[in-house]
Amino acid sequence: MENGEIPENAPEHCPGPQSETAGKSDACEGCPNQEICATAPKGPDPDLVAIVERMATVKHKILVLSGKGGVGKSTFSAQLAFALAAMDFQVGLLDIDICGPSIPKMLGLEGREIHQSNIGWSPVYVESNLGVMSIGFMLPNPDEAVIWRGPRKNGLIKQFLKEVYWGELDFLVVDAPPGTSDEHISIVQFLQTTGIDGAVIVTTPQQVSLIDVRKEVSFCKKVGVEVLGVVENMSGLSQPLSEFKFTRTTETGEQKDMTEWAMSYMRENAPEMLNLIACTEVFDASGGGAAKMCNDMGVPFLGKVPLDPQLCKAAEEGRSCFSDDKCQASAPALKMIIEKMLAQKNISTENGA
Repeated sequence: MENGEIPENAPEHCPGPQSETAGKSDACEGCPNQEICATAPKGPDPDLVAIVERMATVKHKILVLSGKGGVGKSTFSAQLAFALAAMDFQVGLLDIDICGPSIPKMLGLEGREIHQSNIGWSPVYVESNLGVMSIGFMLPNPDEAVIWRGPRKNGLIKQFLKEVYWGELDFLVVDAPPGTSDEHISIVQFLQTTGIDGAVIVTTPQQVSLIDVRKEVSFCKKVGVEVLGVVENMSGLSQPLSEFKFTRTTETGEQKDMTEWAMSYMRENAPEMLNLIACTEVFDASGGGAAKMCNDMGVPFLGKVPLDPQLCKAAEEGRSCFSDDKCQASAPALKMIIEKMLAQKNISTENGA
């Protein structure tokens, strides 16, 4: 337990050897280190000093959170990083989703490795102004499950913060796992003294997701992290009509492909229709969606991002949705949301922060 670090064999909700409740809380019962922690001298964690020194060169720190998994949080984190880098900001993207690191895939960095030098761990770079750090770069086999208890996850997060040399950064975007677990408590605890600009919370429109997002908002308020706003992702399916497939159900119940006929018919009889974007609801938003929840809880609503198959494809291919015109439905929505978030913090999008 050097430098007050939580031992690997500690229970999941270990308060930490430097805590006043170390060795005394209910979580300590049965822990082999209970007596050592109870009698060890307490004091400030020296690693926090190292973290403060590392973070001194980072202007803005933004957490990206979600109440549930599968709502597109990592996709938003990746596209946020791409967008900020395209604005000529110096950007770092830190993936602390230890058990499900998808950021390397979404940034097109699969198979890359971390390099160490005398100044620390070097991020893996997408562009000269966009660096990434993730446990995904440290796994010998990408299919291998990471089966770690909370203390070991927290130890790696602390190591990322104190060992990674980012250099001068305008933004550090932190992609957190879903929920409000040990990783969230740790990242807030480790970064609080360095200043966290706030958190963006990603959700989908239906109540089953919003129920957990309310908990995420409550978590932020309790730990003193400003909610920069909520993003309603997958807010209806939007796709150019020309990209749809058309089918007809036959008398035997089979689906017959009618795409070629439909496209030919529109080209001949209504060519202007091929320039339209078709939209439809996917999730039930009859409860008012994220906008109503934000109004009820007094937090900003940043906007809606439609479910766009082209955005999904960009994430799968590890590229920015802003680099071409393929993401006609989602890219403009994301751009407006990011500009609104920056405006709230009075950050100019001209020539960096």
